[in-house]
Amino acid sequence: METAVTDRQGALNSERLAELCRALGHPARIRILQLLRRTNKCVCGEIVDSMPLAQSTVSQHLKQLKSTGLVKGEIEGPRTCYCLDREQLDRFKETIANL
Repeated sequence: METAVTDRQGALNSERLAELCRALGHPARIRILQLLRRTNKCVCGEIVDSMPLAQSTVSQHLKQLKSTGLVKGEIEGPRTCYCLDREQLDRFKETIANL
């Protein structure tokens, strides 16, 4: 049986909160989120250029962030551009603030 992701007040349930915390459990993913927050727009190749990691490693971290919904990816030609899902991030911050 599927459970709701949020409660009636819009806070994340404990399973969803744990999933997001696991996604944030690596310094590279935190740096990616910080970069996306600072740029305040969708970013394509700049993520790889700004990190001391291989493109494949950055892609794996982006895949994890995207699978949890913290990051959205839009295909633009031969590349994918990423940006924050601010709604998900706001729910996460609200839930953490109310622990």
